[in-house]
Amino acid sequence: MEDIIISTLQRTMVAGTPLLLATTGEIICERSGILNLGVEGVMAIGAVVAFIVTITTGQPWLGVLVAIGAGMAISIVHAFASVTLQANQVVSGLALTMLGLGLSGMLGKPYVGRPLQIKMDDWNIPFLSDIPYLGKILFSQSPLFYIAIALAFGSWFFLERTRLGIQIRSTGENPKATETQGVNVSKLRYLSVIIGGGFSGLAGAHLSISYSNSWIEGMTAGRGWIAIALTIFALWNPGRAIWAAFLFGGIFVIQYLLQPLGISPNFLSMLPYIATLLILLLISFKDSKKLNAPAMLGEPYKRDER
Repeated sequence: MEDIIISTLQRTMVAGTPLLLATTGEIICERSGILNLGVEGVMAIGAVVAFIVTITTGQPWLGVLVAIGAGMAISIVHAFASVTLQANQVVSGLALTMLGLGLSGMLGKPYVGRPLQIKMDDWNIPFLSDIPYLGKILFSQSPLFYIAIALAFGSWFFLERTRLGIQIRSTGENPKATETQGVNVSKLRYLSVIIGGGFSGLAGAHLSISYSNSWIEGMTAGRGWIAIALTIFALWNPGRAIWAAFLFGGIFVIQYLLQPLGISPNFLSMLPYIATLLILLLISFKDSKKLNAPAMLGEPYKRDER
């Protein structure tokens, strides 16, 4: 029984890592006032690029770097549409998702089913990995797990305690007042969207070169949409996103534990999305003032309007 519990918790950390990365990036993006519904597509691009680079060069870390760059590059499309063209951010985000999923399917088609000979190895942290129970759960994980935790805490500090972070939050609350302080609102929004894209690209890389052993079309499996819901669930706070992401990671793992009980696999595969809908339903009953949502989220900023 102990082995089952330890294995379940260890896999929960693995399953929650890409959710945490994508959620943290989306929080930074939305804090600037830009709603990005393209997380799923950006994750897909990061996943396929990381896999192709890794299987071609045998260098997983190179795959990670290229995936981050690809995520940032494709996110410029959404930034340009949302900030420069002031287009509808919902439509632009959905278009980005379709673009990302389409490109990943096309680029990854020759690699479907091909095993990854060299994947990212887990890190066994000296001494800490020898701690009973906790050692296997927390200190024998993929390096991207530790990076995700560090980025979440770093993003919280960045948004809450640094001048640039406060300016980003200010652009999401009152961009006109922010601009009167000499801040370039458009530049900060571009920066936030691109940073968020890098996080999502990194989340995709984790799926393809750490979580899985082979390329599968549709590998993201809706995780980008869950990350958007987790952004609300975490109240736009990267610190809260940590436990929220691993809670949903546990829901993903529970699917496989319940299969031997004879429960329909189709129903079990719905569990993460049912949980997402339930959480969003519960949040809808909460006072909007307590949600901590950026006041100008999804609203284009038009400099000439008064």
